[in-house]
Amino acid sequence: QVRLVESGGGLVQAGGSLSLSCAASGLAFSSYVMGWFRQAPGKGREFVAAVSGSGSRTIYGHSVEGRFTASRDNAKNTVYLQMNSLKPEDTAGYYCAASTGFQCLTAGYHSSEGRYGYWGQGTRVTVSS
Repeated sequence: QVRLVESGGGLVQAGGSLSLSCAASGLAFSSYVMGWFRQAPGKGREFVAAVSGSGSRTIYGHSVEGRFTASRDNAKNTVYLQMNSLKPEDTAGYYCAASTGFQCLTAGYHSSEGRYGYWGQGTRVTVSS
């Protein structure tokens, strides 16, 4: 049984930083592209970042590029999202996901939530102004 568990969410002031983690179990972790998505209240799910199975490549959504960094530690079966220079509009539930399709990280492919078959329960991030 695949399980993804996010942690690290919380309340932070604008301009601050927060680091999210997602611990995975039940899958050959290093074989999967891992993604981060977010969903603000009343809005659809938005692509944030994805990292290749080896961790050597990453892609980002336009709204977070240059501020967020995705990484992974395959020895710990964990993917991370370092969020810097946070803005109130970053407030959302943040979800990690494992891609169940094509496993070569591709920008136009892995930015779509439909490419991911396993999802965590999410962790809430609130950025105050």
